[in-house]
Amino acid sequence: QVQLVESGGGLVQPGGSLRLSCAASGSIFAIYAMGWYRQAPGKQRELVATITRGGATNYADSVKGRFTISRDNAKNTVYLQMNSLKPEDTAVYYCNLEASSYLYTDIRMDYWGQGTQVTVSS
Repeated sequence: QVQLVESGGGLVQPGGSLRLSCAASGSIFAIYAMGWYRQAPGKQRELVATITRGGATNYADSVKGRFTISRDNAKNTVYLQMNSLKPEDTAVYYCNLEASSYLYTDIRMDYWGQGTQVTVSS
């Protein structure tokens, strides 16, 4: 069993900041990458940011320079620092984990958090 627990969402005014966190737990053998995706009403889920085991990061063009993804390997936790938030950032944010478990150590699987609502409005 692998579980992702997200926190940190909420309501913020334009220009404000939020920090999302996602803690992974369970029978994790190895983590290859963690990331954040978001889905706004009427739109498809889109990539926000990812970070690999080696520390390589990737950001959507719409959030470059405003969002920062980081990871605490000891805690199996990934963070998303969101600054200069805009109304178009409003969405449900989902944590994603690419990992293998102790049961199937050679198989990479994707796991998803429950989602946390971020609303940017005046």
